[in-house]
Amino acid sequence: MALDSAKTAEIVKEFARKEGDTGSSEVQIALLSNRIAYLTEHLKTHKKDHASRLGLLKLVGQRRRLMRYLKRTNKDVYYTLIGKLEIRDNI
Repeated sequence: MALDSAKTAEIVKEFARKEGDTGSSEVQIALLSNRIAYLTEHLKTHKKDHASRLGLLKLVGQRRRLMRYLKRTNKDVYYTLIGKLEIRDNI
């Protein structure tokens, strides 16, 4: 299930660098983190849903690549972002 537009707009507003920013690494990582959290909860109840599990692994890989890029280009923003999202620094 995709995020509803209100939740997406709220995440974009919180993590955007400027008005109308939807493509920055911070916004993309925040949106992916939200989808990852949703799929994780889904898979706790539907243990045999292997298609969703594969999708979850792809999202985690995509978020990991974005986080690696952000850490390489702007460490201060990276550490602020992982603090806000409460995710580990394992890159």
